[in-house]
Amino acid sequence: MRSADLLQLSLRAIRAQRLRSFLTLLGIAVGIAAVILLTSIGEGIHRFVLGEFTQFGTNNITVVPGKTRTGGAPSGLPSSARPLSSDDARALERLPQVVALTPNVRGNAEVQGNGRTRRTLIYGLNSRSTVVFRSQLQSGQFLLPEDDQEGARALVVLGAKLKQELFGAANPLGQRLRIGGLQFRIIGVMAPKGQFLGIDLDDTAFIPTARAQELFNRAGLDEINLTVAEGVPAAGVARAIRQVLRERHGREDFTVVTQEEMLGTLSNILNVLTLAVGALGGISLLVGGVGIVTIMTIAVSERTGEIGLLVALGARRRNILLLFLGEAVALSALGGLIGLALGIALAQLLHWVLPALPVNTPLSFIVLAESLALLIGLAAGVLPARRAARLDPVEALRSE
Repeated sequence: MRSADLLQLSLRAIRAQRLRSFLTLLGIAVGIAAVILLTSIGEGIHRFVLGEFTQFGTNNITVVPGKTRTGGAPSGLPSSARPLSSDDARALERLPQVVALTPNVRGNAEVQGNGRTRRTLIYGLNSRSTVVFRSQLQSGQFLLPEDDQEGARALVVLGAKLKQELFGAANPLGQRLRIGGLQFRIIGVMAPKGQFLGIDLDDTAFIPTARAQELFNRAGLDEINLTVAEGVPAAGVARAIRQVLRERHGREDFTVVTQEEMLGTLSNILNVLTLAVGALGGISLLVGGVGIVTIMTIAVSERTGEIGLLVALGARRRNILLLFLGEAVALSALGGLIGLALGIALAQLLHWVLPALPVNTPLSFIVLAESLALLIGLAAGVLPARRAARLDPVEALRSE
């Protein structure tokens, strides 16, 4: 029997029982749609989170006080660890592989300017932080190198949103601003940066690190952020940082985190998340596979006469096996295609309704989902097809 004849007989059998065939492939379609929808959300979140961390570059290193496996403790909290100091930052800045470095102190404070008051996030940084965090100015200038030491002047640079909230369309450059109990002069406005893991970077004010320590009554730094030269292995620079700080502190009471390590850990966690939500959708696929087994078993029982006649006319048992396998695979393939269209449409609809929810459906997911549908159809059709191939033609014809 030719392959074309087998295909024609399989499609004819599917068309002969339209409602039953539709209900069978519907189970596969729902399963594939669930897998596509859930994995699209998982992959979208994966790319969103990694994109959030890489917007500041991919060659950054962070040093925080406190020796832990996952991160340090902010120096503003009670801790037995020796806090990081400005002298530590200057020692690390002398490392040859370090392109830029900024000591970081942060906290919330009340900001008053132009007759308006707003409580917002305050960052204490230095003049090199625009290089470290890849920030751009909208107007004015950023903090000056001569204000990177303890005797820094009371200068402030506003985030784009904070400037809009306090001054509207007016030019704030040169205006006075009160932060906490200190007076600052505005020298610049940052270009819009957006959010970072829920933190609005535009609703912030940037002041010299020394002034932030005075404002928040901090002796130490919250963290030190570094950028290393392109192409230089971050692991080697991290070892040099540990050596310098161990010599200064006498012990390793700090944590060095490279962006490469952080992204690797995040990627692994998010991959597990994507696989987990995909597995939840896969339960529907298993239900669809059971449906194919049930329907094909019923079909074998109903078509014993047809099977006996085919064998009597010279069809080999291999042809009978391929005939029923072909029906199962055709049902699952068609159901998979419908499920793909439904899943992609639902994912895009969800993103349209909830624009903040990241959704992404890579081509590899589409190919994998359809391949999975074909495999389930093949696996579900094996037992009914083998049963049909083993029927005795005389007994099959007699039962008819």
